[in-house]
Amino acid sequence: MKNRITELFAKKKGNILNVYYTAGFPALNDTVAIAQALQKSGADIIEIGIPFSDPVADGPTIQESNKVALDNGMTLHLLLDQIKELRKTVTLPIILMGYINPVIQYGVEKFAKDASALGVDGLIVPDLPLHEFEEQYKDLFKSLNLCNTFLISPTTSEDRIRKIDAVTEGFIYAVSASSITGAKGNFTAEQTNYFERLQKMNLKNPFLIGFGISNHATFSNASQYSAGAIVGSAFINLLKDSKDIPGDIEKFVKSLRNK
Repeated sequence: MKNRITELFAKKKGNILNVYYTAGFPALNDTVAIAQALQKSGADIIEIGIPFSDPVADGPTIQESNKVALDNGMTLHLLLDQIKELRKTVTLPIILMGYINPVIQYGVEKFAKDASALGVDGLIVPDLPLHEFEEQYKDLFKSLNLCNTFLISPTTSEDRIRKIDAVTEGFIYAVSASSITGAKGNFTAEQTNYFERLQKMNLKNPFLIGFGISNHATFSNASQYSAGAIVGSAFINLLKDSKDIPGDIEKFVKSLRNK
């Protein structure tokens, strides 16, 4: 059984665009249409957020989208139904990003099995401890062909980065700053030094840079040092204000790729 994430990274070595959005935002049933528009527009990976009441790693933009989605009635069960529906038309790799609490409530093993069966390729669970993943879930995820992505930041030690690299299948999420998510301007010299340090480590897994990617300049700058980048808050802002979601998504993706 092949995994779409590992296949993508084997085939495409740079400028990979991973776009994040929150399931059930801006409207409850927008999840499928947004994924379809991202595929049509040329995104490489679709990362769908599982709404949670306390998304600790996320900034105000994504926090607000979580609240709206929950108020709309989004649940993990409903999201999995939507994944089943979107897999009828969407062939891109799909990652579910969420916090451990809703996953534990669902049942970690059941969630992993159900997600894999519906065509999810990977998970990002920022508050899942590395040792817990290794001891309890690594073999399960591997047997279900699910990639698990860990986050690293400028303050992550080289030893920990190497440990994460050793247990990772797919890619590593390199957070560009030790802060919450949010669209920012250009990268500082300190951030650039961090990206160069990661490059020199010759990790077995590629890494994508996230946090602060909002336009062509930041996407292309991040892609000089990595396999590509992750866009979240800037995309959520676009969805929030959009009157033509498919049309605006196409313009947005093209604007990231081209000046």
